[in-house]
Amino acid sequence: MSFSPVDSLEVPLQKVNVSDAFWLEYQRLVKDVVVPYQWKALNDDVADAEPSHAIENFRIAAGQSDGEFYGMVFQDSDVAKWLEAVGYLLAKTPDPALEATADQVIELVGAVQQPDGYLNTYFTVKEPQQRWANLAECHELYCAGHLIEAGVAYVQATGKTRLLEIVCKLADHIAHVFGPGEQQLHGYPGHPEIELALMRLYEQTAETRYLELTRYFVEQRGTQPHFYDIEYEKRGKTSHWNTYGPAWMVKDKAYSQAHVPVALQTTAVGHAVRFVYLYAGVAHLARLSQDQEKREVCQRLWENMTQRQMYITGSIGSQSSGEAFSCDYDLPNDTAYTETCASIGLMMFANRMLQMDADSRYADVMERALYNTVLAGMALDGKHFFYVNPLEVHPKSIPFNHIYDHVKPVRQRWFGCACCPPNIARLLASLGHYIYTQRPDGVDINLYIGSDVDATIGGKALRLKQSGGYPWAERVLIEIDTDQPLEATLALRLPDWCGSPQVTLNGHPLELASLTQRGYLRLTQEWQKGDRIEMTLPMPVTRVKGNALLRHVAGKVAVQRGPLVYCLEQADNGSELHNIRLPHNAQFRLISGSGLFAGKTLLQTQGERRTSVQASQQPLYRYNPPAQETVPQTLTFVPYFTWANRGEGEMRVWVDE
Repeated sequence: MSFSPVDSLEVPLQKVNVSDAFWLEYQRLVKDVVVPYQWKALNDDVADAEPSHAIENFRIAAGQSDGEFYGMVFQDSDVAKWLEAVGYLLAKTPDPALEATADQVIELVGAVQQPDGYLNTYFTVKEPQQRWANLAECHELYCAGHLIEAGVAYVQATGKTRLLEIVCKLADHIAHVFGPGEQQLHGYPGHPEIELALMRLYEQTAETRYLELTRYFVEQRGTQPHFYDIEYEKRGKTSHWNTYGPAWMVKDKAYSQAHVPVALQTTAVGHAVRFVYLYAGVAHLARLSQDQEKREVCQRLWENMTQRQMYITGSIGSQSSGEAFSCDYDLPNDTAYTETCASIGLMMFANRMLQMDADSRYADVMERALYNTVLAGMALDGKHFFYVNPLEVHPKSIPFNHIYDHVKPVRQRWFGCACCPPNIARLLASLGHYIYTQRPDGVDINLYIGSDVDATIGGKALRLKQSGGYPWAERVLIEIDTDQPLEATLALRLPDWCGSPQVTLNGHPLELASLTQRGYLRLTQEWQKGDRIEMTLPMPVTRVKGNALLRHVAGKVAVQRGPLVYCLEQADNGSELHNIRLPHNAQFRLISGSGLFAGKTLLQTQGERRTSVQASQQPLYRYNPPAQETVPQTLTFVPYFTWANRGEGEMRVWVDE
């Protein structure tokens, strides 16, 4: 199969080598622990974990095994994300055994593919007559999207085209089924994902039909007469899901961002993962088709999402009903849904916005999501996972109050709906895609992660080396290596959390104000081997307060240092964290962690605790009581991403002030 890739702003993973201790440990975890563990989970070989049956579903669909389909209608996507993560790992480190296993899975996937290109185990095994009959509720296009992403990742890593050929045949089948033609379906996915996947396939193959199919899905969404209503009538008003009553997904069109056409959408609504997957695709489409209207839609919705509906931890989706956004400034802490996948999707959306428009506000959010919610989604051992990432937990209440049914006080080994674990694996394995943006005239440095990158500017090689102790230390060194003098622009993000950055070039201080555009310090000059840029990004412990419209954090304060949000845990501070107060004048000191926290920076300060001695013997309410006594207490704050690694206990990010 021959193809001519479209020029991409994404630096190939083979050209980026992560080298700092913090991220090397995570990439080691993904390779040595997470991917092998998830392979066992996909094969139902993890004790005390919910069964997956995902590989077995493929064997049954391929006629290689007897049995019934088991699992969610989108179970195929777990296998696809695992394959994608494997592709990213192989792009960095050859592993013949892992590659052989992946090749076997790819052949199994190929054996399931139907002669016309269709590929989905649920409908092949369980409901072959219902293909493409329920786009609103079922996930055929979603699963296809994840498989397409795997096909692109695998060919880029190994040069092997087998999976790419499979997914191109699948995409061509989809292009035949969907479109404006009289004999075509005029629909679009209930769960977006195919859009961003098709744009990646277009970049890989330069086949314009994939770009045009993306455009069709995006522009058809939400038009009248509504396709979800049409197909609902056509299938006799039957529903796949009955969780909230018959056809709730069909009726609640905002849930899948299908309530109005994309061009008319003004606020972040509905299922949070679907929202960011959709608009990652729209942003990619807007850039490559130079569509100003779609660009403005993405900017408008980004602003609403990040300025009115995003948590301090870079998480989105505040309610469990529908795993969805609520309304502006409604961000409860203890009932927050904030799915791990949503923050991963937020990073994907942010990265595509950065490629379209080099503005640090996108990279700031990308960093916030990465260092807080995305990392919190996986335990430090790489074997336990959070689906939901609340900002406050009171374990004693969870078993008795159904408002917390979605909240787990400790990470789980696996899930019946296991979208998050393989999503974390593929994100961390592809981290190199997010650190840099390669532009025709230079390189943008979005994340300060110790690494080497080989870029090509005007046909000439430009090599950069980042080093430093980020996110714990404030110094970042960037060293330039070229074979010959090279004119280029290096753009360095100045983080929003840093009030007084300092930068020197070959030892000479730079005047930042005149060189900064939209949050990036832009240095254009002729670069030579041995040039050095040194950044100092001071990391004082910072108090963060919420907007006056955020009722859930009124009178409270959060603590942040550098990109990391910190929290209190019962393990360090005792129970009844709601009785702890942080004085206005409290001074913090940095503590080097040990044991589980080795290599990490903890924070300590002197706070107060409202006394509660014999509180259970007191009346529930008292009239005109005396001022409540307080006692001093040393408070220990740990990085939010590390919470719940020491067993079950209370946790909170926002503390009474």
